Amino acid sequence: MNRYKICVYAICKNEEKFVDRWVDSMQEADQIVVTDTGSTDATVEKLRKRGVTVYVDEIKPWRFDVARNVSLDHVPLDVDICVCTDLDEVFEPGWRAKVEAAWVPEAKMGKYIYNWSLKPDGSPDVQIYYSKIHTRKDFKWSYPIHECLTYLGKEPKVIVFMEGVVLNHYPDSTKSRGSYLPLLEMAVEEDPQGDRVRYYLGREYMYKGQWQKCIATLKCHLSLPSARWNQERCASMRWIAKSYYELGNHKEMYAWYYRAIAEAPELRDPYIECAKMAYRLGDWPTVFFMVEEALKIKEKSRTYVNMGYSWDHTPYDLGAISCYRLGMYRRALAYAEEACAISPADERLKNNKRLIESKLQEIQSGA
Repeated sequence: MNRYKICVYAICKNEEKFVDRWVDSMQEADQIVVTDTGSTDATVEKLRKRGVTVYVDEIKPWRFDVARNVSLDHVPLDVDICVCTDLDEVFEPGWRAKVEAAWVPEAKMGKYIYNWSLKPDGSPDVQIYYSKIHTRKDFKWSYPIHECLTYLGKEPKVIVFMEGVVLNHYPDSTKSRGSYLPLLEMAVEEDPQGDRVRYYLGREYMYKGQWQKCIATLKCHLSLPSARWNQERCASMRWIAKSYYELGNHKEMYAWYYRAIAEAPELRDPYIECAKMAYRLGDWPTVFFMVEEALKIKEKSRTYVNMGYSWDHTPYDLGAISCYRLGMYRRALAYAEEACAISPADERLKNNKRLIESKLQEIQSGA
């Protein structure tokens, strides 16, 4: 017997190819409500055939927060738990029971694993903890892009962690990010002191290869009084460092990576990203040092993005290469074996391991 009434809600436009997979994943809910924002394909018809309640609302001018709030308004008021997803996302089976098991009467929001991208073998790549499961009447969506839930309730915002709830994202590579930059620039105009939108704008400039704008925007982000979250500050510093690398200023690149590490020493990402840049520069002592420090960190962040390359074979691969270049062949082999154990089908890793083994045999025979 289900203890709570659960409703999945979403916005969509021209996503007919995802309908069946998405509905199959979401049908553990009591109700599925979708707001279509102007599809010209068969999305609406396919959803309705699968028993989904569909509303059609045109949002002009386009803003994600407005669209999300319209979609939330369509969720019945007697719903206990709202689950916001997109049609290119899929829950791993059994999610509903895990949501109910974690929920408590005073809960307002649930946190769970969100795999933004997956590797070809299905293992997590970019991973974060999401909080888009919430009560019906206590929230609204804010910001025109990179929208998030704003708490409106008067009681404490109790957040529960939903062990075992995993939502996987299968990004649609055909969709354009063209609207992101103007919406982010608009968001900063609306909230010039807002650290969240300033950070995302700087990151978007980095994605666009606008290195100087990225640096200036993220330095502004770091100067804002509200920019206190150390892990997001660390990310700003990492993107500044990357931008300096792209501009050929390696001294500033290193300085900003070290600042990023000092800001959030509990994260692997700044160490590994610095190691990757040092690898490109042939700076083997720095690669080795960064890998050694990163591998001391054993747990992923539960509050920020975890990049896949910090947790797959990459640290061990970089460790093997740097040790080989520094003449530490036995240590190089140990790292190479770890890398191959994580990615046993990777031919480059296997070739590197054979090269190290051959070097050790050469040394032993010469002795």
